Amino acid sequence: MIIGLTGPNCAGKGEVAAILAGLGLPVFSLSDIVREQAAQRGMPPDRENLIAIGQELRRLEGPGVLAERLLPKLPQHAVVDSIRSPFEVQVLAARDDFRLVGVDAPREIRWKRALARGRIGDHVDFATFEEQEKRENQDREDSQQVGNTLAMADFMVYNEGELAELEARVRSILEAWI
Repeated sequence: MIIGLTGPNCAGKGEVAAILAGLGLPVFSLSDIVREQAAQRGMPPDRENLIAIGQELRRLEGPGVLAERLLPKLPQHAVVDSIRSPFEVQVLAARDDFRLVGVDAPREIRWKRALARGRIGDHVDFATFEEQEKRENQDREDSQQVGNTLAMADFMVYNEGELAELEARVRSILEAWI
């Protein structure tokens, strides 16, 4: 089974991926493909650069390019993190055993998580955080469409509580699917 993860910034996709990795599933990220491109270009891997590079790749190679590059590398069972486009879902859904998990949390909680996480570009005020999210929800083929992708989820996980609650929810999803 391939389990895909989608959701807005700092919703907890990485935590869900870590839980699944702890259960023995290898984790791959579509964002890693974009980060590799940033490194090759000598650009810092901040949110703005990664979004711009992702859009460029989608314009040049098609809206599902990130998933197309990853799909041949996937083993029989894996987790694919950072799915942000319905076109990426369509590519991965070519495998009959693909399931999409949406991870979400209230915006203010996610903003506070971003501040605490401290990645490059994460220390922004709340209004900037909201603006960044608007850019991640455009209805263009070359853009991220997080909201549209989240709406395609086979199962939703709301992550506004403690890590133990999140792990219990993830385990219940797996039990339902296996």
